[in-house]
Amino acid sequence: MDKLWMNNKTVIITGASGGMGKGVAEKLIKEHGCTVIGIARSEEKMQKVVAELGDDADKFSYQLFDVSKEENWITFVDYLKENKIHPDILINNAGILPKFDKFQNYPVEYIENAMNINFYSAVYSIHALLPLLLESPAPAIINIDSSAALMTLAGTSVYSASKAALKALSEALREELRGKCYVGIVCPGFTKTDIFRNQESSDDKAQKALNMVSTSCERMVKMIMRDIKSKRPLGVHGFDAAFMNYFGRIMPVQGGRLFSNVMKISKLPLFDPVFKD
Repeated sequence: MDKLWMNNKTVIITGASGGMGKGVAEKLIKEHGCTVIGIARSEEKMQKVVAELGDDADKFSYQLFDVSKEENWITFVDYLKENKIHPDILINNAGILPKFDKFQNYPVEYIENAMNINFYSAVYSIHALLPLLLESPAPAIINIDSSAALMTLAGTSVYSASKAALKALSEALREELRGKCYVGIVCPGFTKTDIFRNQESSDDKAQKALNMVSTSCERMVKMIMRDIKSKRPLGVHGFDAAFMNYFGRIMPVQGGRLFSNVMKISKLPLFDPVFKD
């Protein structure tokens, strides 16, 4: 396997303004000479990415739009064609983590928003960009999924549903495009990024507990890059993700119950909406 296959490629990354998306963009630019087009909504954050790239900033450009709207992807494809930009790699990284809560407490609009960002954004991006990607000599689609796609826990119904849908889509594409396009799935466990910004608990105990089970963003980015280099079909990273993957396969019912009970016993305020009547 040629682990330098992605050198000097043109890469599109969603959620590139921070966290894992930003980290992967920087690695691709600095270590592989890639040209990266980042997709996000905050110009302030994107300008910060440009500033931090320093001498490599000319390898990074960005587009500001809502990835959960199909029409924005159609417009983006028109932009690529007009500017004769030929993408090789698509990395779907954008996502949100809804607060831990019981399903019936989520407003329908809240559910739809999570599904749109976590799942439909990938549907729209792949559907719009695939014809262009297949013109590349080394096309690739990498979907940054979640350990929530491997096992569903109490309080994560909406998030797990969106991530399980993304995993299923990716697995089907992997077979449909076998020999034509590399399709990779990455399922990280808890990672120290700002994805917890939607959680309403600011309790220090909860934050310390999350930090104990979370992998640093820098380490997660390194593992994701190893997956991409080796064209790994499925990457499961973080010890919590490894446990969820194992128990999700051998004990799909009891495993979910076990992990949910651990959440309940922890008595962390973060999980109060799930277990308190």
